[in-house]
Amino acid sequence: MPMTMPQVRAQRKMLVGIVTSAKAAKTLTVRVDRLVKHPVVEKYLRRDTVIYVHDEQREAKEGDQVEVAETRPLSKTKRWRLVRVLRRPSS
Repeated sequence: MPMTMPQVRAQRKMLVGIVTSAKAAKTLTVRVDRLVKHPVVEKYLRRDTVIYVHDEQREAKEGDQVEVAETRPLSKTKRWRLVRVLRRPSS
């Protein structure tokens, strides 16, 4: 019987974004910003993506900078879970 290498899982995608809404139960809306280079003009353009994040403990608030990880589908739109709150807004 040939010996095989054990299957190693790939690392989950991690993103950093700003919480734009924390009104739903256990769900955050997070804006993730990125820079893309224009193909012709070659200037950098600011683009953002809105993702839905699962927050079981309800620890993040609006305006917080958070780190999120990709996960299995948790609902129709939620594919990310909260890893940690990186920074709270200074008041």
